[in-house]
Amino acid sequence: MKLKRVYCKHFPPSGYMALTLWPWVFIREKARERYTAKVDRHETTHALQQIETLLVFFLIIYGLEYVIKLVICGFDHSRAYYSISFEQEAYLWESNPGYNYIRKHYAWMRFVFKLYKK
Repeated sequence: MKLKRVYCKHFPPSGYMALTLWPWVFIREKARERYTAKVDRHETTHALQQIETLLVFFLIIYGLEYVIKLVICGFDHSRAYYSISFEQEAYLWESNPGYNYIRKHYAWMRFVFKLYKK
């Protein structure tokens, strides 16, 4: 899957390199050189997750899971972010060039009840 790249000066928020809203990936202009094939695979995994959850449900699940895990993680933003099931799947497989071709639907669900270990 090829995402349409959009380079922006102020989006995504500072501290983030890219943000996918299928079929686009918004890339911070300052991060243009750091947007590697590995990052593209990560963002493509998010696009596939968004397609299977009809985007709207992806955003709802992502937000709810972040808030719940933020509380569970003692308001540690970084740990809560890395504990989001969608992020866990994307980070786990971003180094595998073939993963998105063999990925099973709803693979992110196996991470829903798991927390990121520092």
